[in-house]
Amino acid sequence: MIKHVVCWDLYEQAAGRDKATNASLIKAELLALKELIPEMRSVEVGINAESADTENYDVVLIAEFDSFEDLKRYSSHSEHLRFVKFISELRRHRIAVDYETSRA
Repeated sequence: MIKHVVCWDLYEQAAGRDKATNASLIKAELLALKELIPEMRSVEVGINAESADTENYDVVLIAEFDSFEDLKRYSSHSEHLRFVKFISELRRHRIAVDYETSRA
């Protein structure tokens, strides 16, 4: 199993919306990808809590794939590419980690 973890640091204002609104839109878009991209086995999306450290990133994606090949198919899928374009104007920074886990 491959875990794909991505965090985004959002602008305070972007595309005429505030950070909280954009974070909610990003979450909805990411959750919708699960229905559109069959290689995605599971998807979890979190938004940094209001009471959490403001130095934290704003949105996290934790997605699971059966293999790195499936992750590559996801990465090049037209719906994922649409999402990448959508989020590009909303984020300052992006970090990611892809790692293998044992199948229990």
